[in-house]
Amino acid sequence: MLEFLRRPRTRAQARAAIILLAVLLAVLPFLVEAGLSRSWVRVLDFALLYVILALGLNIVVGYAGLLDLGFVAFYALGAYLYAWLASPHFGLHLPFWAILPLGATLAGVFGVLLGAPTLRLRGDYLAIVTLGFGEIIRIFMNNLNAPVNITNGPQGINLIDPVTIAGISFGKTQQLFGITFSSAHFYYYLFLAFTLVTVFIAYRLQDSRIGRAWAAIREDEVAAAAMGINTRNIKLLAFAMGAVFGGVAGGLFAAFQGFISPESFTLWESILILCMIVLGGMGHIPGVILGAVLLTVLPEALRYLGDWQRAAVGEVVVDPGDLRMLLFGVALVLMMIYRPEGLIPSRQRKREFHAEDGVAAQEQASLYDSRA
Repeated sequence: MLEFLRRPRTRAQARAAIILLAVLLAVLPFLVEAGLSRSWVRVLDFALLYVILALGLNIVVGYAGLLDLGFVAFYALGAYLYAWLASPHFGLHLPFWAILPLGATLAGVFGVLLGAPTLRLRGDYLAIVTLGFGEIIRIFMNNLNAPVNITNGPQGINLIDPVTIAGISFGKTQQLFGITFSSAHFYYYLFLAFTLVTVFIAYRLQDSRIGRAWAAIREDEVAAAAMGINTRNIKLLAFAMGAVFGGVAGGLFAAFQGFISPESFTLWESILILCMIVLGGMGHIPGVILGAVLLTVLPEALRYLGDWQRAAVGEVVVDPGDLRMLLFGVALVLMMIYRPEGLIPSRQRKREFHAEDGVAAQEQASLYDSRA
């Protein structure tokens, strides 16, 4: 659908597809609640949050070819800044629209601070440094409760203010136009709006001169520098732009949950977001969106494995949590073997992985190989 919208054959088809997609997205939470339960609307909310995160990391990994395993640090910075400025922790209760840009700015600054000392690193070395950065932020948040209590340590920060827009609190169930909107419904539409803006920005970046410069650096940094591209500034911009999206998602997460702690920002979160990009199709926006939705929804669906085992054999043979992660891992392994380019790869990436007779052998090499 997204590919069809991007390259429509006729204006009538594009208009019809946009209307159909808009109607579907508008009624989706009510359909999900009616068919499953309200808890699944919350799953939809998290899916949209992960789409924003995946698109942010896709700028660094998919566009610029820089392997970042510390992306969750920017997510944490946005969440904690929101918690500091909208909770009883410091006694501040600033409005949502004032805090979110501050969180994005803070994350962007730290993105530049991370990118500056790593400009000469690629591949495994860059991954190790960014991994360390992510863990440093998490450990700081876990220990900055003495001698001055800044983060409340492992206990986290609670009673975070919900989003309030036009006097409507998103933390309560309310009636509007005769329709009952729960908190999960309100946040769904808010997250959807931010997701659409993120998709628009990601497309504009991809088709811009900056996007083409990122692609040049990803393919061959030495050749890009020889063509006059300022690789230093362009790589710093990739880190900063990706971090901004992470900071925005962190602020939305804090407002949605009403509670945050360091345990929400572990290395596993960074790996999961990276898996979303690889699974869907690295550097390809429709693929990244699909990967984020699948890796958010499917693990939740697999939680019902215990009920399915009881219905089939009368008892739980394998613990649902263990079996869920086993099936999750097996699915990823099979994907990497049989479809390494991702579920919806870009045309260029598909050609690279399916080149024959030695054609484009250089392109088939890993994007993260170190270059002399």
